[in-house]
Amino acid sequence: MKALHDLLEAMRLPNGAYVASPSSDYSYVWIRDIAYTVLPYLHSDCGRYEAAYHALLDLFRKYEWKIDIHTRQKPVLPYEYIHARYSVDLSEVPTPWGHAQNDSIGLFLWGVGEGVRHGKRILRDRRDHDILQKIVYYLGCLQYWQEADNGIWEENVEVHASSVGACVAGLKAVSLLVNVPQEWIQKGEETLRHLLPRESHTKETDLALLSLIYPYQVVNRATALRILGDVTQKLERTHGVIRYQQDRYYNEGSEAEWCFGFPWLGLCYAELGDRQKVEHYWAKTIGLLEANHGQMPELYIGGTNQPNGNNPLAWAVSMALLLHEHIQPASPTSQYAKKGTSA
Repeated sequence: MKALHDLLEAMRLPNGAYVASPSSDYSYVWIRDIAYTVLPYLHSDCGRYEAAYHALLDLFRKYEWKIDIHTRQKPVLPYEYIHARYSVDLSEVPTPWGHAQNDSIGLFLWGVGEGVRHGKRILRDRRDHDILQKIVYYLGCLQYWQEADNGIWEENVEVHASSVGACVAGLKAVSLLVNVPQEWIQKGEETLRHLLPRESHTKETDLALLSLIYPYQVVNRATALRILGDVTQKLERTHGVIRYQQDRYYNEGSEAEWCFGFPWLGLCYAELGDRQKVEHYWAKTIGLLEANHGQMPELYIGGTNQPNGNNPLAWAVSMALLLHEHIQPASPTSQYAKKGTSA
């Protein structure tokens, strides 16, 4: 899989961050995309995982004044939120955007906690530690457990289970590093119990719900199986997985088929210990790679059988690499087990 690592390296910036894709539309830095992109390096000593999180911490240092305001005063207008998308020099982009994306903040916290748990030097000094604490307080100020946000797809403003779950996972992950009021975690878990297996009021199921299984592991086995059943039966297609029914993005007759849906499903089944399903979705992932000359596009345009121009997508390449680890003879043992968690 050296070719896939080479694709990621080509999208890596000198500051340690990653562009989402070399395409002109996606030559930006997203907090979420970076955190998913560097997951293959969580267990390696190459330094890329730490460098990516140092870049994100430097970004938060630059906008610490904004975080300070919104640890006390809830943001209202989109630009007041911690931004989701930045230029390659880690500066805010002035174009109007749906920046209320709590899932990306929860994912950042989770990634920091996981990095530290694996022995990585994520927090360089006291200021990094203070930034981490302030981001926790930012989520508390938002009351994320009942806060409508744009969600993982940067669209409809409503309460999303995937966003709440990301925050629950993130707060748990950093609870040994900074002060995290346990009530904030409990409130998020309560929201998940009431909302799942739905993604939101308007969406019965959604590709984003897979994040609650992998990487976050914040649902119990029964809920995980229910989510996987809904996604595979209602959203899986020929070239990938649609995000949700009636999705209009890149829709030219039907919903766009997102390529990272196949490796993501494989990773979820790996968490559940289903080797047959892991191999099934690895075969589908290999099929996409072969059809695209070793690259992983963002999606196939609905109704056309053609990939869009965001090719390769760093996040999709990362998912393929992560699934490849699980089809190796010495693949990691699932830590999911059959434990009961939040929902």
